[in-house]
Amino acid sequence: MNASEKVLATDAALQLIERLQAKHGKLMFHQSGGCCDGSSPMCYPLGEFLVGEQDVLLGVIGGCPFYMGKAQYEYWKHTQLIIDVVKGRGGMFSLEGPEGVRFLTRSRLFPDS
Repeated sequence: MNASEKVLATDAALQLIERLQAKHGKLMFHQSGGCCDGSSPMCYPLGEFLVGEQDVLLGVIGGCPFYMGKAQYEYWKHTQLIIDVVKGRGGMFSLEGPEGVRFLTRSRLFPDS
């Protein structure tokens, strides 16, 4: 893992991304911080979720762009996000739902520069 990247993925997350790409093609992630499932990283077919000026591109995981809503980014800008996978139901619109697992955001603070 690169300690300076804003968003990383665990091996488990990368393996799930690979399986989902085989089924659905190119993918993207968005984490909005809204109600319900919005605070979880959501996985969509690339282009299905429209991003705009209120979204920040944090990086790429498994070849997929990862966006976060600007308002939520203000709270998370001092952290590195680590996208992982755990057993359980994912967000109702996120592609991993039928797999019996869900993406989960873990974080750690960046060291002071």
